[in-house]
Amino acid sequence: MSSSLGELPDPAIDVRGLTVRRGGNPVLHGVSLAVRAGAITGLLGPSGCGKTTLLRSIVGTQIVQSGTVSVLGSPAGARRLRSRVGYVTQAPSIYGDLTVRRNVAYFAALAGAARSAVAEALDAVGMGEYAGRRADALSGGQRTRVSLACALVADPDVLILDEPTVGLDPVLRAELWERFRRLADDGRTLVVSSHVMDEADHCDELVLLRDGHMLAQLTPAALRRTTGEDRLEDAFLALVRSGPGGRHMAEEAAG
Repeated sequence: MSSSLGELPDPAIDVRGLTVRRGGNPVLHGVSLAVRAGAITGLLGPSGCGKTTLLRSIVGTQIVQSGTVSVLGSPAGARRLRSRVGYVTQAPSIYGDLTVRRNVAYFAALAGAARSAVAEALDAVGMGEYAGRRADALSGGQRTRVSLACALVADPDVLILDEPTVGLDPVLRAELWERFRRLADDGRTLVVSSHVMDEADHCDELVLLRDGHMLAQLTPAALRRTTGEDRLEDAFLALVRSGPGGRHMAEEAAG
């Protein structure tokens, strides 16, 4: 396991020795990582490797067996984090019988956000012109954007995104990543999970998972340098196939 962040004095997210079992089966095995504030950290690995479980642990909705998770200096799930951490699940979490505006307004009310925040959140994801449309009349990509607006309306410091671009066409994927970059540039901390390795280049840091184990935490450039591969998918495969030796090289490259 490695970290390119070293010993950060105040990481936005600090995970130490996280072990999770679900249905009696181990899902995460002693995962430790630190997420830098104001950056995009990509959580990458194949389906079923534990990405969603790790994200749920960070949000505070996952029962853990051992280890600790802190977010912005507080235990994950603490009351003071409710308006400071936004969570967008893989399946859009909106109400089909409400309009786009009413969906976002509902989450704004829960967060105690100003009424003006609704229009601002919709404009931020490019859905302002659809504000009066019912959510069940939207495309899959549009529903994803509305879910993101529901998370943004509280103006969170940390945004957790679980496979936000899955099933989207390349144009929509590119537009969402552009919006994620603007959010990070504005000082928000983003953790974005994906099983599509070509999205890793949009991230400042990468956390690579496989079978519930953290293989490495490093930058895209360090991953390429470690493996000698230009394509990030090939670099990930090379790291996996090299076993403990590859993880040791990743530690040196990230250090």
